[in-house]
Amino acid sequence: MDENKIQELQILEQNLQNLLLQKQTFQIELAETQGALEELEKSNDDVYKMIGQLMLKTEKSKIKKELEEKKKMLELRAKAIENQEKMITEKIEKLREDVMGPQKR
Repeated sequence: MDENKIQELQILEQNLQNLLLQKQTFQIELAETQGALEELEKSNDDVYKMIGQLMLKTEKSKIKKELEEKKKMLELRAKAIENQEKMITEKIEKLREDVMGPQKR
């Protein structure tokens, strides 16, 4: 039975590591998006957007709306990952107690 708990603990720890990598990716993308919004505010009305290998002139308001929507989406995903992280961490702690408990006695 302890072997099953140890294996489950290892799987949960791997899942936690994957979540932390995803969280880091979203945080980086969120910081880039926030930076783009800040630069957009400083710019005049001439705004360009990269689409593939093309740079096209576009409306500042349109880009601002796209970036704000992207920011909201990234924040929601980051929050969902944080919730998953919390749940997995709690499971890991409980399993560690179950596995390590008999050894402490």
